[in-house]
Parts: sequence; C-alpha cells; structure tokens
Amino acid sequence: MIGMMNFRKFSVFLMILSAGVLAGCAAPSPPAGSVIQVQAPDTAVLERQEVGVPIPKEGPPPGGYAVGPGDYLVVETYGLPQMAKSDQKNAENRTGSPSGSSGAFDSRVDGTGSIYLPWIGGVHVAGLTVAEIQDKLKGAFGNYVKNPWVVVQIGDYKSQPLYLLGEFNKPGTYYLDRPLNLLEGLAQGSGFKDTSDIHGARLIRGNKIYPVDISRLLEQGDPEQNVWLKPGDLIFVPDNKNKNVFVFGAVKKPGIVPMPHGQLTLGQALSMAGLQPVNADLEKVRIIRSLSATRGELLVVDLDKILRGHSIPYPLREGDIVFVGNSRVGNWNEAINELLPSLQLVSGVLQPFVQLKFLEQ
Repeated sequence: MIGMMNFRKFSVFLMILSAGVLAGCAAPSPPAGSVIQVQAPDTAVLERQEVGVPIPKEGPPPGGYAVGPGDYLVVETYGLPQMAKSDQKNAENRTGSPSGSSGAFDSRVDGTGSIYLPWIGGVHVAGLTVAEIQDKLKGAFGNYVKNPWVVVQIGDYKSQPLYLLGEFNKPGTYYLDRPLNLLEGLAQGSGFKDTSDIHGARLIRGNKIYPVDISRLLEQGDPEQNVWLKPGDLIFVPDNKNKNVFVFGAVKKPGIVPMPHGQLTLGQALSMAGLQPVNADLEKVRIIRSLSATRGELLVVDLDKILRGHSIPYPLREGDIVFVGNSRVGNWNEAINELLPSLQLVSGVLQPFVQLKFLEQ
C-alpha cells in the first residue's frame, strides 16, 4: 500500500503529465474563485552559494628561449676548415666575424636533446639558451683550436608547440619562439568564428583543464587571467550550436537533455528525463551551474512549489547539472558523492568549471 508521502509524490507526477511540462506549462489551474499569488522563478530557490576554483600563482618564465628536441640549429665557426658541412656563402655574408677560414653546420636537436658536430660529436643542448650553447661549444672546440669563434642561431622553432583547436579563424599548431602569455597565444588564431562559445573556452595543460577564465580575460581584461603559456598547452574554443543540460538521480533516462533553441525549464528537463517522483525529493532539487570556467553556483530549488503554481517555471542554463535526490540526501557533500560516477561518464562534455571543481581536484 502506498504511504501518504509517496502518494503525494505520485500525485505531483500526475500533475506534471497533465500540465504538459514539455510545453513549459505550470500546474493545473486552481478552482474558480481561488487566489494564488504566483512569484518570480528565483523565489523557488531555497539555497544559493557561489563557489570557485583559484588560479595558481605562477611567476614569469625565465628569460631566453630554451632549446629543445625538434629545434633546428645553425652553428657557424671560425678556424675549423675541416667542418663537414662548409657554407662559404654564409661565411662571406656574416658580419662581425674574424677573417679567415670558417664553416657552418646545421643540425636538428634529436629526441635525446643533442646535436652532432664534427670533431666533438654529440653535444646535449636541450634546456639551454643560445648563449649557453655557444659557451658550451666554445669550450668543446677549445680542446682543438685556440680561442675558437662560434655563433649559434635557431633556424627553426619546433620544440615548444601551442595547439589552437575549435572555433578559431585559424586553428592549428603554432610554435613558441619566446615567452607568450594567454592573450598573445589566443591572438595567434586570428580571432574567433561567429559560432564560438567563449564562455566554454578552456586551456588544457598536461591533459587537464587549467583554472583560468578566458572569457573574463577577453571581456573584462582581467590581468589575473592572463597567465603565461607553456610548451604543449592546448586552447580549445567550442561552438555554440548544441546546448544541453544534464539530469541525474531519480529519473528513468539519466544523462544529456537537449535544450531546443537554447531554452528549457527545470520541469521540462525532468519530464524529458522521465522523473520518478515516488523516489524523488521534489522540494530539494539540486543544480550545479557554471558561471564561467572557474566560477559556479550550487542551487537548491523547490520544484514542488513550482508545480503547485506558487512560482513560475524555473529556467535552466546551458551546462546545468540537475540532480534529483531522495530523502536520504541530506547535504551537498552527499549529493556530490552520488553524482560523481555519473559525471565521470560524461566528463568530456561538461563545462570546465564542473571538471575543475569536482573531477580534477
């Protein structure tokens, strides 16, 4: 026999169906002569707390370009006519070098971080600046020639990639030839397409989202967000074509719920997911909302109040995560613990804030 509480929840479920929640309608109209004051949607919000992810404090990168595997170096010398690859034309055009026999040797830094030159063989250069490499080669050649003259130039930068993916006008792989900050890195892509979603843009470092708010940097010029880039960083800007929310908990079809034309109410989303009101706590529906890549809100909404016509339907935003718990879910920590397995299954399409706050810490 259904208890009184479950019977009430089942009655609310029937109200959802009869009210046509998919069309955004409220609960059935009260009897003639009744007076019900309908309030704004925010009056259904029982709790609201803003949470964020701090940006790590990092100093500026060291000065000078550090050579790495893939870089192409040109080494010019004086006093070593037996160099395997002589380039007399370059020697003649070189300015500031002493007169006499000279040679030029070009070598790409291999996977071990070394270049190979006649007489001295392999020389490890990865992690060194051009000036440091010159000093190191002078010391090596000094074993054969008194006061050798050595000039090192970088002919091609290939060791420090920056990947721009998504809705850039010119996406692709770029290479850092000097220290660049985030704003300078974004500029490499020559702007964004009209279909870009800047609020969903993210910086990925070491296969993890880095806590920085790209939209805040571009729209408000917040210097705190203008972090220094590192080799291998990836900047991804998604499109704004497919808007979704996520519904989990006491529903028949947990997971992604599309937002037609970018609009959807809480009641509509639960109806599409197949609400199971017998097991649901309709007075405390929890919503995780992303405000940016590093800020969000934790909301508790009284759906029962909306269904009874005391508040107009509550609108959802793109990326909202709706969790319908049961009476055993007493606080946010318990709700998050129940949500985590589901969030991990769809982690690739979640907003950056959700991944940073709940999946990568």
